[in-house]
Amino acid sequence: MTDKLWGGRFTQKAAAWVDKFGASISFDQQMAHEDLEGSLAHVAMLGKTGIIPQADADAITAGLHQLQQKLEAGELHFTIANEDIHLNLESMLTDLIGPVAGKLHTARSRNDQVATDLHLWLKHRLPALKSALSDLQSVLVAQADAHAGTIMPGYTHMQHAQPITYGHYLLAYFEMFQRDYERFTFTQKHTDMLPLGAAALAGTTFPIDREFVAEQLDFDAVYHNSLDAVSDRDFALEFLSNAAILMQHLSRLAEELILWCTYEFNYIEMSDAFSTGSSIMPQKKNADFAELTRGKTGRVYGDLMGLLTTMKSLPLAYNKDMQEDKEPIFDAYDTVLGCVHIFSGMLESLTVHPEKMHDATIKDFSNATELADYLATKGVPFRQAHEIVGELVLKGIQSGQSLQDMSLADLQKAAPQIEADVYTDLTSEAAVNRRTSLGGTAVANVEKEVARAKQILATHA
Repeated sequence: MTDKLWGGRFTQKAAAWVDKFGASISFDQQMAHEDLEGSLAHVAMLGKTGIIPQADADAITAGLHQLQQKLEAGELHFTIANEDIHLNLESMLTDLIGPVAGKLHTARSRNDQVATDLHLWLKHRLPALKSALSDLQSVLVAQADAHAGTIMPGYTHMQHAQPITYGHYLLAYFEMFQRDYERFTFTQKHTDMLPLGAAALAGTTFPIDREFVAEQLDFDAVYHNSLDAVSDRDFALEFLSNAAILMQHLSRLAEELILWCTYEFNYIEMSDAFSTGSSIMPQKKNADFAELTRGKTGRVYGDLMGLLTTMKSLPLAYNKDMQEDKEPIFDAYDTVLGCVHIFSGMLESLTVHPEKMHDATIKDFSNATELADYLATKGVPFRQAHEIVGELVLKGIQSGQSLQDMSLADLQKAAPQIEADVYTDLTSEAAVNRRTSLGGTAVANVEKEVARAKQILATHA
């Protein structure tokens, strides 16, 4: 017989290295708080329903509270011999209060226990991640407010396209992060479900009260199918999917910030607090934290793909494969939370060079669409106007002249409809401020969207 808590039908012990391979305590000890929390709710239910004597429930409760105190004091020491967080804590409880501790496991299994722990772990932490996202959005809104009228090039295909404002650019990321916030809110709904009471896979013969346990643990709902309760990891996959999308957004922003602070662009400068130097080149100031976030995006993608692959083709209900669900979640959570905090500090402390941004819109022909639109308002079909302006751009490139530097006579040779008022339309300021359509980059629009963003952030609180 083995000395395992589940070892009654076994006659041989596994080698130490085999135990180490199968154990999860090295990482699932992160759920110790949640495991104790779930056990306290479970034993309260066992006592309430009379499944075990109230005196036994009281003794177990007192022992669990002692373990909580020891956990907070850093006095609990976990062993591979007890495999996982559940058996480690049960063994410690037995050492504290004796054999009565064995009654705690009445009407439950490690299958529904671990699912409950993971639900609780994520349920407890999602608010912190959403709060960090709100903080990042607040920084973006404050910067967008300060730079509602700061003109910069807008890009498509990484080529100058049309002038926009830096405030408009920042608000694009506000919108992305708002969708991230809403996705995590949706994940909260699926995390806020109680698996406990499903037992191993089929429920239990004991007269348990799952709604009572849900109330004790502040869960909004219970699983209505015991097979689903122990085998569902959709909530974990949703979290990882949402985390991967958020990291994609951060990676896109990181890439642009890295470009914007290069010598060639020089639109912004990172603060020293979020930059590093070179061990050989004294002049270097590297955007390492943006680069590192860009790199960590692949790590979170890997966490998602790992769990998706683990869950692929798993038959109902619980399988040992699912032990691999925790490390990706723990890793992704820590990674994403750290990256979001870094970006809040990085964006808040960077220096913007408005004149450099504006100057980049003067000689780049990004006002070509303005001239085409101008001709369209004079009755020229837009496709014809597009061709006319394209030919003027070609001449400008060949002669080294921007559209606004060309004489009125030269412009009128291409299109007699052009008048002297065209030069007003060809300024970057006009190009920005004439775009007053909903969602456009006009300064007045940006100011309205800043106000709207502040209202959205107020709802987060």
